[in-house]
Amino acid sequence: MYIEIDQMMSITSLQKALTRTVREVAQTGKSVYILKNSSMEAVLLPYTEYAYLKNLEEVVEQLEIKNMLKERLKKYNPKNNISWEKVREKI
Repeated sequence: MYIEIDQMMSITSLQKALTRTVREVAQTGKSVYILKNSSMEAVLLPYTEYAYLKNLEEVVEQLEIKNMLKERLKKYNPKNNISWEKVREKI
């Protein structure tokens, strides 16, 4: 991943300029990469990008569930079904 140097900020600098930085992120749509001891620690990103990523995460989860169901249905045999009445009798 390519990150421009002007998008990087130390955590100390962020603490001093948080309000301005949040406003810039919201206005420009550019994320800020936060460094702690010269290592990437966190990312401050616009809410629209965050919402997009959360929706994408949900779509991926649904696709994983769909694939899991497909695999299970390959082994499905309706002859092995037990009626609800029989299940209740055994309880």
